[in-house]
Amino acid sequence: MRKFKTILAATAAVVMAGAAQAEDVKFGFLGGFTGPIESLVPPIFEGAKLAVTQINEQGGILDGELTLVQGDSTCADATAASNAADRMVNSENVTALVGPLCSGETIAAANSAAIPGGVVLVSPAATSPALSDLDDNDLVFRTTPSDAYSGEVLARLLRDKGHDNIAITYVNNDYGKGFAEALQGSFEELGGTVAANEAHEDGKADYRAEIGSLASSGAQMLVVLAYVDGSGQTIIRQALESGDFAEFAGGDGMIGDSLVTAIGEGKLDGFIGTKIGSSETPGTAIYAEAATAAGLDPAASFAAQAYDAAFLLALAVQKKGSGDREGLSEALREVASAPGETILPGEWEKAKQLLADGQDINYEGASGSHEFDEKGDVPGVVIETVIEGPGFKDIGPVAMD
Repeated sequence: MRKFKTILAATAAVVMAGAAQAEDVKFGFLGGFTGPIESLVPPIFEGAKLAVTQINEQGGILDGELTLVQGDSTCADATAASNAADRMVNSENVTALVGPLCSGETIAAANSAAIPGGVVLVSPAATSPALSDLDDNDLVFRTTPSDAYSGEVLARLLRDKGHDNIAITYVNNDYGKGFAEALQGSFEELGGTVAANEAHEDGKADYRAEIGSLASSGAQMLVVLAYVDGSGQTIIRQALESGDFAEFAGGDGMIGDSLVTAIGEGKLDGFIGTKIGSSETPGTAIYAEAATAAGLDPAASFAAQAYDAAFLLALAVQKKGSGDREGLSEALREVASAPGETILPGEWEKAKQLLADGQDINYEGASGSHEFDEKGDVPGVVIETVIEGPGFKDIGPVAMD
């Protein structure tokens, strides 16, 4: 009997020790819940939340619970982004950050809080080439390709459709500048003419002077590289009202059905746009099914990239074995890259078991493979989308042969 009690006591001690090792983990999500992309942010946030829900339903992280706290980084206000990041890093004490989304706010959050705090930041939507050159101690990553590529794709798409003379207006920040430079360079290399390439400030009520200057260039089409709920919408509305332009194109910041709602159905049919998409892989289909079952739009801009950012960070924490910040970037690179057993979206339980067995894993995500290069960048897919009736209709990936 005494021996049996001793065994029970030893077993209880082991169970208690295992329970003591369970650890809750907290991630932060930063995005412009208010500001010029506010209509685009909720689906992106829901994409990240879907990953967290699946993880917790399949046993949790480090045998504890993963939580996702949100902060409003506004997109356009670098000070607000820095303050929101500071709260996440130093008050909420998050292990890692998903977001921010806009390029300028991402750079501000990284330089002011994430990098000094040793926090890994994975943006699902910041596309400026400037992110690649941050002195970031290998802490800043993104699951979306750079606008250096998106500009090239949009240029090819416009030239293939017979457009040879365009004017570009871009929001005067890191996103707009980088995209405009890439677009102009590629468009001219392909034999087109960029008659005007001019910056504008976000948040103004009247852009008629800027539109007049662009129209005087003689360009046939106006390409707007701005934000759908900000300056981009106002510029297009006023350009139509003045009759200066009738043909429009835009980058990912303009791809939202709120544009049609604000301007009016039928007035923008034929608008040519590009947005970051997902490669056609098994992970893409699995995510689409899970998102649909959860009542989400699987094609929402940057939602799949947000899902991948959250899932990848969780895998990295699980591999490392703790919610400490140190060493997380190394673990992130390991779970995202070959070689290793393939992990698809939603396969959290499988990944946990493989990691517990000391096996390597390679996450193949909702938006494609995420083989981070030395700068934390990934290759990607760019989708052609057009306005047709009440909103945007996706045509498909743009071929870059």
